[in-house]
Amino acid sequence: MLDFTPIDAIPKIHEGLRKTFLKRTSLSIAWRQHQLLQLARMMQENHQAFADALNMDLGRPAQEAYAMEINPLIERAVSSAKTLPGWAAPERKEDEVPEWQKSWKPTVYRTPKGVVLVIAPWNYPLILSLQPLLGAIAAGCPAVVKPSEVAPHVAAALAEYIPKYLDNNAYHVVNGAVKETTKLLELKWDHIFYTGNGTIARIIATAAAKHLTPLTLELGGKSPVIIDPETDMEIAAKRVLYGKLSNAGQLCVTPDHIYIPTSKHPDAAKKFIEAFKKAVAECWPEGALTSPNFSHIVNQAHFNRVQSIVNQSKGKVVVGGASDEKSLKMEITMIAGIEEDDSSLQGENFGPLIPIAEVATIEEAVEKINARDHPLVLYVFSQNEDVQNYIRENTMSGAIVYNDTVIQLAVNELPFGGVGESGYGRQVLRYTYEAFSYLRTSVDVPYSIEPMLSMRYPPYTKEKWDMMVAPALNVQIPPSTAESGLKAEA
Repeated sequence: MLDFTPIDAIPKIHEGLRKTFLKRTSLSIAWRQHQLLQLARMMQENHQAFADALNMDLGRPAQEAYAMEINPLIERAVSSAKTLPGWAAPERKEDEVPEWQKSWKPTVYRTPKGVVLVIAPWNYPLILSLQPLLGAIAAGCPAVVKPSEVAPHVAAALAEYIPKYLDNNAYHVVNGAVKETTKLLELKWDHIFYTGNGTIARIIATAAAKHLTPLTLELGGKSPVIIDPETDMEIAAKRVLYGKLSNAGQLCVTPDHIYIPTSKHPDAAKKFIEAFKKAVAECWPEGALTSPNFSHIVNQAHFNRVQSIVNQSKGKVVVGGASDEKSLKMEITMIAGIEEDDSSLQGENFGPLIPIAEVATIEEAVEKINARDHPLVLYVFSQNEDVQNYIRENTMSGAIVYNDTVIQLAVNELPFGGVGESGYGRQVLRYTYEAFSYLRTSVDVPYSIEPMLSMRYPPYTKEKWDMMVAPALNVQIPPSTAESGLKAEA
């Protein structure tokens, strides 16, 4: 059983963090760097405990636990500590302003927003709890981390180790379920970072609106895959499978469904299915259900949900399909011959299920994608730049990835986040730091320029009008490129 935080302790924790922030304890760059390095030490010195917790909660194979969560956290914590002085350095703007403003010392400061709340999900419970925390620490914000109770072993490990490594006056773990989260949301936070689904996001956004609290919402949705029929089907199949096998498809950027144009290549879908079946056999020659190299569905409720999607589908299972309720494992299951009203294309599958639909053309695939909510990621398998550009220019998604899946998460220099129903705000390293900061500007206007500023005071005269107002009204506005082109066409 996971020990829940007492309800009456939550406001006291919040008040303590507020006092820490008001004392400016968390503003020192050296202090922030120390906390970041402590978090790296926490992960490094207790890596086995965290890997074991991930295995107990999700059946996570060790290699996936380290590659997807533990190692990136160590690396990003150290990297954040090293680069923080550069991130936090004031930006002087003298070179960008007009000559008459240069003496004002125009400056932009990145300033911590205050006391923040991180609400994490169960599917990648370690990195999705601590990656936002890295940004909060780097920005100088005290924080509460609320892990998911659906991954209780990881939540318990975080509650055990964070107090041993981080400043207890600045960082707390609050464990619990609906009651505890509801209590947290009653309080005024300076930023809330939530990763999860749109239904809960609306509840959080409503609570945040009462306090005008800004949000980062990392959501999900149905991330589609378009397979160019002229691409290498064997490589494409392996790479789609990789995106689906991670955590048994319980990943916000997992490939959700596939579109293959077949008007010019009638056998394209068949070739892809055969390549996918071959790739599955290579990954689990003994079968996925008994393999230690494949995660299980997180709990009975989610197992039943995914199984229900398969049972209600009008398509045909062409790969996998077997499951074991006792171990909560389900094979990677591909369903072919589906229409847009199929059960597998309604909500986010969020499991080891991947439907494949045949369409006539790339254009039709784009139309079907645009008829749905904007996805977190759009995957495109094509080495044809014209195809790549057409899809990018005619769709919207948080990211677009060509010729692989999930691997974009390894690129630390790119911001990660959604658009529309797939969320808003960005994260990873500097982008997480920026999410918990705001831009504070300053100017220092010297007394010596008072003669120049005299024109702004009444009484207003024609001379002052000519100096302050007339110049902008007399600016010659050149024709735009588009305007020139239209005239040429006419």
